[in-house]
Amino acid sequence: MKITISGSLGNIGKPLTTKLVAAGHEVTVITSNNDRVEAIENLGAKAAIGSVSDAKFLKNTFVDADAVFAMTPPNMGRVNIIANTTAAGQAFATAIKETGVKRVVMLSSIGADLSHGNGPIAGLHNIEKIYKTLENVSLTFLRAGFFYTNLYNDVPMIKGAGIIGSNYGATTKIPFVHPEDIAIAVAEELQKIESGINIRYIVSDVRTPNDVAQTLGLAIGKPELPWIEFTDEQALVGMKEAGLPLEMAELYAEMGSGLRSGKIQEDFLSNKIAIDGKIKLEDFAKEFAVKF
Repeated sequence: MKITISGSLGNIGKPLTTKLVAAGHEVTVITSNNDRVEAIENLGAKAAIGSVSDAKFLKNTFVDADAVFAMTPPNMGRVNIIANTTAAGQAFATAIKETGVKRVVMLSSIGADLSHGNGPIAGLHNIEKIYKTLENVSLTFLRAGFFYTNLYNDVPMIKGAGIIGSNYGATTKIPFVHPEDIAIAVAEELQKIESGINIRYIVSDVRTPNDVAQTLGLAIGKPELPWIEFTDEQALVGMKEAGLPLEMAELYAEMGSGLRSGKIQEDFLSNKIAIDGKIKLEDFAKEFAVKF
């Protein structure tokens, strides 16, 4: 198969490219960074340099593709983040429609069933709606859990204040996922013969913030590391002081509030969907300790 993937050689793109090339597919990797071309070619793939917001570029890249992995960057710009994310989704949809791609796997998220109250995930909700208008396309919305790797953002807090926390409580149930498990799921889905619109959740583990604090704390030699629940205002101030743009900080605070209320993870948890990722919190803690 001829498969085009977005996401460059990030935490998902690199293992995904490796798996697809090893399976004998002709892979094109979209990247906005010219410096990634050599690394992409070294993996046996072809690089396409451009922006996922550029429908013309995507159209040229999708010509003759049998399948596409569509992934938008998590933070598109300092302002108008939801609108920018949605626009990139529209660019993907336009290129898919005009080139006749038949198989599309989109990286979405838990909480994408919600139109609001889910922070940056609202952009993915919008993209799912756009893709649903495509005709004669086999679609899979791959709704991922909360990335373990986001926990690296808490390293300065752990080192500086000796705590870890956010604006949701220590006993909140959080579906987590490892990028490697996402790559495995994407590779599986791209090679499937499907029809219509399908939703697949990819989650590696469901744990509480208390579990996170205890497990990461043990791994880094801080067994008493506490999880602290912040107010929404405290979380917002903390993110702004850490250098996040205001709009991004507001969206993340809203997402934390949605996790606290349980509505973001409700569809996954209430339907008792299987956890099919393999990498558990204890496995990730070993990686965390190395980078800490």
